[in-house]
Amino acid sequence: MRWLLPVMLMPGLLVPPAAARAADPAEGAKLAAQWCANCHRIAAGGPGPASDAVPSFAAIAATPGRTEDAIATFLRQPHPGMPDHGLTLRQAQDLAAFVAAQRPAAR
Repeated sequence: MRWLLPVMLMPGLLVPPAAARAADPAEGAKLAAQWCANCHRIAAGGPGPASDAVPSFAAIAATPGRTEDAIATFLRQPHPGMPDHGLTLRQAQDLAAFVAAQRPAAR
């Protein structure tokens, strides 16, 4: 019976922490409003500037090949023209889920 406890604990070790919870677009929306809306149009009708200087979230999401994983990875990499907010993996995944949700519907 002493072997039972380690066996019972093993399933939790098999699931990586990042996969333990699905990305949450509602949390991503909060992050977007706080950090992104100063430069990006984060949703149809706002908030955010209506400018061609930076792409809207809808335009980002509509770019071919822009998966949630690709967006989350991009958000965690330093790149020119955008501040490094030091996003955690979870924050980047939530924000990427929100960005992807802004993808225009296919007609």
